[in-house]
Amino acid sequence: MAKAAKKKTPAKKRTRKKATTTPGDMIPNRERPKEPDLYQANKEELLQFYQQMLLIRRFEEKAGQLYGLGLIGGFCHLYIGQEAVAIGLQSALTPGKDSVITGYRDHGHMLAYGIDPKVIMAELTGRAAGISEGKGGSMHMFSTEHKFYGGHGIVGAQVSLGAGLAFKHKYTEDGGVCLAYFGDGAANQGQVYESFNMAELWKLPIIFVIENNQYAMGTSVNRASSEDQLYRRGESFRIPGLQIDGMDVLAVRGAAETAIEWVRGGKGPILLEMKTYRYRGHSMSDPAKYRSRDEVQSVREKSDPIERLKAELANVGVSDDEMKALDKEIRQQVNAAADFAENSPEPEPSELYTDVLVESY
Repeated sequence: MAKAAKKKTPAKKRTRKKATTTPGDMIPNRERPKEPDLYQANKEELLQFYQQMLLIRRFEEKAGQLYGLGLIGGFCHLYIGQEAVAIGLQSALTPGKDSVITGYRDHGHMLAYGIDPKVIMAELTGRAAGISEGKGGSMHMFSTEHKFYGGHGIVGAQVSLGAGLAFKHKYTEDGGVCLAYFGDGAANQGQVYESFNMAELWKLPIIFVIENNQYAMGTSVNRASSEDQLYRRGESFRIPGLQIDGMDVLAVRGAAETAIEWVRGGKGPILLEMKTYRYRGHSMSDPAKYRSRDEVQSVREKSDPIERLKAELANVGVSDDEMKALDKEIRQQVNAAADFAENSPEPEPSELYTDVLVESY
């Protein structure tokens, strides 16, 4: 007699497990920094911000002129349009305690750190009186005295070095933080994400700053990045991010206060995306044909960081004549820096062989 066939038990129906995360917050129930407030600057602070931003603008305009005259060689990347980022962030740092590292668009960051325009201009022109003795040029300026660690020509390399600086701050317990700048183009480099990972694992005191000037070398961020909301780039590493109007120095300074409080509190790294804009090409050799003149002019008219600050100054009673006098004074300072550079000697040929290696014991 044939055996009865075993009755098959129907397979348990599988259902898709519901997600426990929400868009924009990859890690549930994690602590996040508070939303930054606009910095409430008094009249003296507003004037200081205005002077510093105007110094960067006039310095970079003069650098462009000297490049055209052949007095600056090699690459030269101007910071015109992005002044509010450097001033807003670096005005919140503690001199002699905190460190700064950036890429090759570095003149503005050095000026924001209070470094003498004369030695910066001398470096641009390759003179022995330059801050790197004429051997760094536009892209590779350096000042350990001011805890300014470059000026780096390799795209994104400064982010890994910045993580190292932050590790030093934590290891020596000196209370310092590292401010590491990079651009929207560098935000797609692999070493950036390796640095994110280690920085969060070790809770390093570092503020990652993406200066999103919209075009990297010449391709818009929308065409080059699958996720163009760059402040989200740290989420998979549990690094919180904030997107800030980088054309408003008070918004930037407010974000700096929030970021520094977070990092100094031992909560690890934070990512700031600064939405900004450069008026000139990527470098002096870039005709910037990938965008229209109307686009650039529109940004100048609606969002220029210096003009926005002038409106704030007018609101606190600073007259147009006072602002014009400040502009005249700064132009004279920049012209004096250019004269100093032009009249300084070039390095001796033997200097080629110095500062190549460092011996440590």
